[in-house]
Amino acid sequence: MKRRTGQDRSITQGWRPATQAVRGGTARSEFGETSEAIFLTSGYCYDRAEDAAARFAGEQQGMTYSRLQNPTVEMLEQRIALLEGAEACRTMATGMAAMTAVLLCQLQQGDHVVAGRAAFGSCRWLVDTLLPKFGIATTTVDARDPQAFQDAVKPNTKVFFFETPANPTMDVVDLAAVCGIARERGIVSVVDNAFATPALQRPMDFGADVTAYSATKMMDGQGRVLAGAVCGTEDFITNTLLPFTRNTGPTLSAFNAWVVLKGLETLDLRIRRQSDNALAVGRFLEGRVPRILHPGLPSHPQHDLAMRQMVAAGGIFAFEVEGRAQAHALLDALQLIDISNNIGDSRSLMTHPASTTHYGVSAEARAEMGVTEGLLRLNVGLEDPADLIDDLDQALRQVGL
Repeated sequence: MKRRTGQDRSITQGWRPATQAVRGGTARSEFGETSEAIFLTSGYCYDRAEDAAARFAGEQQGMTYSRLQNPTVEMLEQRIALLEGAEACRTMATGMAAMTAVLLCQLQQGDHVVAGRAAFGSCRWLVDTLLPKFGIATTTVDARDPQAFQDAVKPNTKVFFFETPANPTMDVVDLAAVCGIARERGIVSVVDNAFATPALQRPMDFGADVTAYSATKMMDGQGRVLAGAVCGTEDFITNTLLPFTRNTGPTLSAFNAWVVLKGLETLDLRIRRQSDNALAVGRFLEGRVPRILHPGLPSHPQHDLAMRQMVAAGGIFAFEVEGRAQAHALLDALQLIDISNNIGDSRSLMTHPASTTHYGVSAEARAEMGVTEGLLRLNVGLEDPADLIDDLDQALRQVGL
């Protein structure tokens, strides 16, 4: 009897996202297990020497080495691709491995990149420090203004690289406008979609060529493992990205892939609840703190754009207090919310980006990005929002707010 799986794309592409998140990509062994199996193996055996030669030559289907293929990892890649609406996906050991690979695989000395200035600190390091070391010129722009991308284009521009919403300032990029400019000029648009995930935003629906993820965040969603992913066309993943990753080795472990597979099963439920919780907490903070940056609130300057592109605003936002001393004092006064630089967790976490996630970014770049000394980033989890509000209320009162 043929076992039902989630690998037949002619069937799975017709499933709705909630179904894909649970069943997409599933491949059952002869044992008929209901939960995906973890294949903890580094290599594979062949019946004949000719089979090994044929697989390495690409003439025979099958696996050769877990740096290149693994059954558990492939299930995750197929599931993410289905959720993204992409032809293919390649996973990696971490989110930053994904960001590094997606840039270096398609760039060389003499090329030029236009990047959004508001970004995760390590992504800014790639743009400001790593790429120039290899003779790749970069220009950072205010990604909220599509014209800024247009104005920054040069004859050698190969990639637009940006994040929306941006970490930690919550800048929102007009996906259709910026990706449209890229398409017109033959430039590859690469979107870091980690804050939203495909559950809330699918950049390819707005013209993006490639999406990149820290799957550590909402996809795992429970602070357990590190993982990254890149989605794109079959041609890009197979002929541009894969030659880079197969020879540099940023490989995702089978165990971590299995954990993220389990996380995806509840992604839609978690991210929607966290979005609702974050909106409730944001409404409480609005007017209580000097400034709040929450795309789900009408006070956000790009609220309408965010709501056109996103199903919901997500569980992460930022707000400002009066300088580092007050920010640190507020963090120290928290009783429920943890001080942590991670995001996407089911637990509520808060950090001071200027002294943690963006510590390695120059003071000038932080100022350009809007990462002030009083900025705090809050990941709202799955706790009762009333308890989170109570905790913030007592902490704010302790610091005079």
